[in-house]
Amino acid sequence: MTTEMPSPASPLKIGTRGSPLALAQANETRARLARAFDLPFEAFQIVIIKTTGDKVLDRPLKEIGGKGLFTKEIEEDMLSGKIDIAVHSMKDMPVEQPPGLLLDTYLPREDVRDAFVSLTHGAMGDLEPGAKVGTSSLRRRAQLMARRPDLEVVEFRGNVQTRMMKLGNGVADATFLAMAGLRRLGMEEVVKSAIEVEEVLPAVAQGAIGIERRADDSRAAKFLEAIHDGPTGQRLAAERAFLAGLDGSCETPIAGLAELDGGTLRLRGEILRPDGSEVLNDDRRAPVEDGPELGAAMAAALRAEAGEGFFDWISG
Repeated sequence: MTTEMPSPASPLKIGTRGSPLALAQANETRARLARAFDLPFEAFQIVIIKTTGDKVLDRPLKEIGGKGLFTKEIEEDMLSGKIDIAVHSMKDMPVEQPPGLLLDTYLPREDVRDAFVSLTHGAMGDLEPGAKVGTSSLRRRAQLMARRPDLEVVEFRGNVQTRMMKLGNGVADATFLAMAGLRRLGMEEVVKSAIEVEEVLPAVAQGAIGIERRADDSRAAKFLEAIHDGPTGQRLAAERAFLAGLDGSCETPIAGLAELDGGTLRLRGEILRPDGSEVLNDDRRAPVEDGPELGAAMAAALRAEAGEGFFDWISG
């Protein structure tokens, strides 16, 4: 049986959030699909879906529900058939998908590093004591407090453009953004310095785009198979197993990065107390095919070392 090809009259519908970065990722997915099957862009329709995470911008994510805030409405529309596939930033994705949905396609991974962004300073080391750094990421907050407890961290939500405007308005002296997002937006010029992973380990799955589909949709599976990047999938399998073993969410400061060297996978992981007062890390290697087991083993080791209450906020 031949797979029915999408057409401008009957397009494959791609669900996405409406931020400039989300649209850039959806358009990259559409372009790759169009090239893979020699079809016009119009054979793939981008459908913008507003999520709770996009609507509520005045509170930290941990207060309103964590990672699922950026996916719930999109996944509901996919289950109902309003869209066929959904494009996500993988660092925003929960480790488990709702029943009936599958996440098994990844585009080639972008730069995984964090970027230091400021209108007045060239690098994190240039910030004077008491300077304000804006971030909505608990990982970045904890990593910053561990390295520079003399700085003041302020809540800083919104898309890249909103955050740049906040810097211009003096809400903060600096912020951190993902290099991958800035590259996809063509905004590398705002980067004052890229922070090497040896200095600050990135979020699990940072820089990766994932494409979700209905588990029983063999037509979508056929199209997505043509654009899947195997090495990215291998790296994320290890990283997300590490995250799953720690019950990772937006409420827990966790960093992790898997890298490939031939048939070997190297996984680095880090967990931090939310106030940055304690940092635990690990660095392991295994054959690529054993990546998920390596991630799970690292998570178990760090959980045992941390003990109960490690991720609890310390008041005072």
